[in-house]
Amino acid sequence: MNRLTRRIGNASARRPWVTIGAWVAALALVLPLAGLVGGSFVDDLVAPGSQSEKAMDLLEERFPEASGGSAVAVFAVPEGERIDRHRTAVEAAVGRVAEVEHVTTVTDPFTKGSVSPDGRIGYVEIAFDVPQMKVRPEQIDALNDAIEPVRGDGVVAELGGDAVFINAETPTSGAEAAGLLTALVILVVAFGTIVAALVPIALALVAVAAGLGSITLLAQATDVSTAAPTIGAMIGLGVGIDYALFIVARCRENRAAGQDNSTALSNAMSSSGAAVLFAGGTVVVAMSALALTGLGFLTSIGLSTSLVVLFAVATALTLLPALLSLLGDRVHKGRRSLRTRRVKKSDGPEKSAWWRFAHRVSGRPWPYLLAGSAVLLALTIPALRMETGFPDAGNDSTSTTHRRAYDLLAEGFGPGFNAPLLLVADLREQGVAAGGIPELSRRVADDPGIASLGEPWFSAAGDTVVLPVLPTTAPADAATSDTLERVRGIIPDNVAVSGLTAMTDDLTRQLADTLPVFIAAVIVVSFLLLMLVFRSVAVPLKAAVMNLLSIGGAYGVVVAVFQWGWLGGLFNLHETLPIVSPLPTIFFAVLFGLSMDYEVFLLSRVREEYDATGDPTESVARGMAVTGRVITSAALIMTVVFLSFVANPSPLVKMMGLGLATAIVLDATIVRMVLVPASMALLGRAAWWLPRPLDRRLPRIAVESVKSAEGDNVPPPPEPTPAPTARIS
Repeated sequence: MNRLTRRIGNASARRPWVTIGAWVAALALVLPLAGLVGGSFVDDLVAPGSQSEKAMDLLEERFPEASGGSAVAVFAVPEGERIDRHRTAVEAAVGRVAEVEHVTTVTDPFTKGSVSPDGRIGYVEIAFDVPQMKVRPEQIDALNDAIEPVRGDGVVAELGGDAVFINAETPTSGAEAAGLLTALVILVVAFGTIVAALVPIALALVAVAAGLGSITLLAQATDVSTAAPTIGAMIGLGVGIDYALFIVARCRENRAAGQDNSTALSNAMSSSGAAVLFAGGTVVVAMSALALTGLGFLTSIGLSTSLVVLFAVATALTLLPALLSLLGDRVHKGRRSLRTRRVKKSDGPEKSAWWRFAHRVSGRPWPYLLAGSAVLLALTIPALRMETGFPDAGNDSTSTTHRRAYDLLAEGFGPGFNAPLLLVADLREQGVAAGGIPELSRRVADDPGIASLGEPWFSAAGDTVVLPVLPTTAPADAATSDTLERVRGIIPDNVAVSGLTAMTDDLTRQLADTLPVFIAAVIVVSFLLLMLVFRSVAVPLKAAVMNLLSIGGAYGVVVAVFQWGWLGGLFNLHETLPIVSPLPTIFFAVLFGLSMDYEVFLLSRVREEYDATGDPTESVARGMAVTGRVITSAALIMTVVFLSFVANPSPLVKMMGLGLATAIVLDATIVRMVLVPASMALLGRAAWWLPRPLDRRLPRIAVESVKSAEGDNVPPPPEPTPAPTARIS
């Protein structure tokens, strides 16, 4: 792996303009193509094999008019007034809504009786001839235009319902730009120059742009979740900056050791470049493992994020050496005088605070190990009370029309109005017959969680019947899930429950069932990869345990903030929320991959020092000394990038931003600074033990530094321009 990354870096540095031109051409091809033929994003919320999927398939096959999407237009007037005073304006809006493409039927609130008891709020039911997942944003915009004139008549008019909620385009917060600006400040402090700081930012932006364009093209071929671009951009920005940071820092370290620019770059690509390739591959493996859940929207998030990470690795291995080759020592231009001194040979790692702290921990490993573990376990405690569920429109910002429609409907008709269920009976199968539908309705209505039942709706062939049901509680309420379970317990075998509320409940259950299998698979694969790289059994086992501790701590913080409401005002939360069901799975995949980044970068240097000295304690201290500042800078960058997404309106993205930022902080402080040196001190030489039979049979994949180019047939690239010797701290 070292030779591969060295050769890629040397080739890119030898022909920098060709490399840069290739990336410009790639972006010029991908981005316009994505705009012209790229697909739109949609959330496939069907749990394969579930009862809700069975019901939807039956409706699409035999009763297509009942399987289409639905929306609601809500009209309201102030307290003391009645909506029927504006009947002419509302009925005109109903007529305009009926003309919107794919709208099949529209009800009249005054003839159907869909007006609240106090006469203030009325709603219009809108049916589409396409499934709710296929309703386009253009249709939603057209509906909004159709009801807009009513607002001029002094009436509040909002759009809601499942089709509007699912397909609404979530605006970004703009805080991501602030995150990038903060990352730039951190890089300036780390490198001392604007030029050196801008290089990682530029590479991350290129990787994210190429990745998002590719995700849009992927959406043309398959269903891609609406959350995929945001999550991909979040992870891409973090790893894109970090990967470039690690290589640039290693290159500067090599220059400080007296190597010329081309040799320093070549050796940095051999060592840190190999670590970047392996770390990026680990993230890709972890994200691709989301396919094990069997859920389409999670698979699309995994593939999309993997695309962005692959572009981040590609820019670090090709575009970065090309830029550094062109810049030469000009990358250090403007370096602050405070730091413009040549590093003395006496300024070894033992002068570093990291080295001293590592020896302090190694001197008393048990107290530090127990204290660090206790902190992480304490943070994990709230995770034991985690309650998962899918967010509903009531969890979105009040700036959105579907949230305002949700609130009006709950006010006028009860919270269960927003959680409609559909009982679908297949009359061809053994169970309830057409004549038994009234009795079935009575049994379901007797459940305390059911508010009302609509009239049964029979298909033209008379072999399928749909029975609308309204619960008494909101969609994301745990009581609604209990009601759904009770209803499913009393209906016969040829009846299934569907509707968005039932579909998301089935997804939550499937995610809970598959999460242990998914976690086990990711841990096993990561263990094997680390065993191959570090030729050790104890190191990957230690990494897995510590990653689980930091992930558990991050889970606990997310539960405490979002589910329990602790410090909610700090994050602009006005109500508690259930943890979004996909979060634990996505979060584990992302964080386990990212945690391995720091594990690889730190332990590759520790292994390098161990091979040189044979001293297990000193090798850890020296490894921490030479990587401590870089890993801390990388962790700070990832933290601010992830925290910037906490301002995103999406509950899933908001929770991921806080959870990932928390996990990175825990990983870079308690894990890397305390648990790693303590555990390595206790293990001693056993940390690098590998049974001889395994050592002989396992292939060798090295990411530690290659001290020279000896044995490599590819010579280092020539200097592109003469430059004075850099003065590097």
